[in-house]
Amino acid sequence: MKIDFTIDKKKLKAMAMIGAGAAFLGVAGANLLARAIVNKFSDRFYNILGKDLYDENLWELVSSTMRITPQVAVETNLRATEPKLLERPMGTPEKFPSLDSLKFDIAQFHTMPTDTLTEINTEVTIGKMAVKPFTIRMPIMIAPMAYGIALSKEVKLALARGAKMAGIAANSGAGPFLSEERKEAGLLIYQYNRGDWGKTPEILRNCDAVEIQFGQGGYAGVGHIVKSELIDRQLRKDFGIPKGKDIVAHSKQPEVQSPEDLPILVEKLRNITGGVPIGAKIGAGKYLEKDLEYLCSSGIDFISIDGAEAASKGSPPIFQDDFGVPVVFAIHRAAQWIKNNGYADQVSLIASGKIRTPGEILKARALGADACCIGSIALFAVSHPQLKKALPFEPPTTLVWYNAHYSSDFDIEKGAESLNNFLEACLLEIADGVRGLGKTSLSQVNREDLISIDETVAKGCGIPMAYQPYEF
Repeated sequence: MKIDFTIDKKKLKAMAMIGAGAAFLGVAGANLLARAIVNKFSDRFYNILGKDLYDENLWELVSSTMRITPQVAVETNLRATEPKLLERPMGTPEKFPSLDSLKFDIAQFHTMPTDTLTEINTEVTIGKMAVKPFTIRMPIMIAPMAYGIALSKEVKLALARGAKMAGIAANSGAGPFLSEERKEAGLLIYQYNRGDWGKTPEILRNCDAVEIQFGQGGYAGVGHIVKSELIDRQLRKDFGIPKGKDIVAHSKQPEVQSPEDLPILVEKLRNITGGVPIGAKIGAGKYLEKDLEYLCSSGIDFISIDGAEAASKGSPPIFQDDFGVPVVFAIHRAAQWIKNNGYADQVSLIASGKIRTPGEILKARALGADACCIGSIALFAVSHPQLKKALPFEPPTTLVWYNAHYSSDFDIEKGAESLNNFLEACLLEIADGVRGLGKTSLSQVNREDLISIDETVAKGCGIPMAYQPYEF
């Protein structure tokens, strides 16, 4: 017997319409019910906010939190939870007078802009009077970020490889020396730490420059300790320290107990390395000019200055928020002192501290810095294509910190490629910025190209205000 499975098309259409209507009514009904519930509770909530006095009003929490700021509220809770030194990662959230307040001139008629096809020279030589100076393609270097104390080995290698691809220098940071990083980096600056690890003649001879660490923006001139119980077997092996021993970075450089010891250390390092640039890393403070006098008279080849905005993997908020000179003033003061005292052709000035964009790098150059170090923004760039591995349940830094939740998932090749992309894009913008000033070389950019939109920055840096007519 043959069964007829055909369905009347009109009946099928009617059934579909009925089903759709029922679904619509169901959704509409649920929507109306939800709206009614939300409306009832919101009316009740607004009624409470509008009538309760402050001693019973929930808005008091909002008001008091706005007064002391959410940042202070959270950190107060953290301090109240446990009596230990609070360490905040990635620098201060405070807003200081900054490079943002500076603007560039626009070349049009008085100064004609440079043709788009004109090649711009963006190279910078570090250690101009050293026996073995080095040259970078653009005024950017990777900031010192330590393996183990801060970053994973994978991220350090990605930073080194990306720096080499872009033709700039990487920095070892104050952690253990990584032979793999040396192989990946084209140019590697070795940071001469304030501890008792590394710093052997073999390591020093294997690098393109040595940077003696005296201080930094995120930690001032104070040392720090990593307790032995927090050091795993691999890191202990890399540091070369026995079980049970803490990692101690002293406040003073062990070989420089007084300013008179500094020239001796500089000469020692110069002799060991055969003449690579010898530099110093400091945080900018009130007596910056006196610090510069000690450094420059010691025969130093470059000075890396951290402004107050500089970050670290973790440091006490008091150092981040309440110590140091903002980078815009630090660059100005250092550059002017170096120039006025006859060291401009001898000592290279490197600036760091919340320098994130091509425009900020070019402004630092105009104020007198030879180059800039990038740290936090380099970590953003190197981890860019891999953020989804950590988000949304973990912060992006769990990709880059040593032994963090997702550090083993970090892809070195992708990280290096994305860092190189970022650096090459910065180079293109910097070159276009130089053209926009009517110039053909980075070396031609100077403070005469700047105006200010903030009177404090204008006065502090000797830059005219944007509202002032220019007097010829």
